[in-house]
Amino acid sequence: MGMETLEFIIYPDGRVKEKVTGIVGKSCEEVTRAIEEQLGVVISSQKTSDYYQQKLESENQIQNQNW
Repeated sequence: MGMETLEFIIYPDGRVKEKVTGIVGKSCEEVTRAIEEQLGVVISSQKTSDYYQQKLESENQIQNQNW
């Protein structure tokens, strides 16, 4: 696994864009939760392929066990 990074872009109007890389699965939500609570209201969220990677691996393991 590569390096875990959090990137924040703060726009002149006060909006903050947060980008998480290198964290697989739902653990990225745990990592960013406290920061987001301090920043304010989350208007939108877009999950990357890393978010779904762990879920798909778990589903594949379950399917393989059923064979």
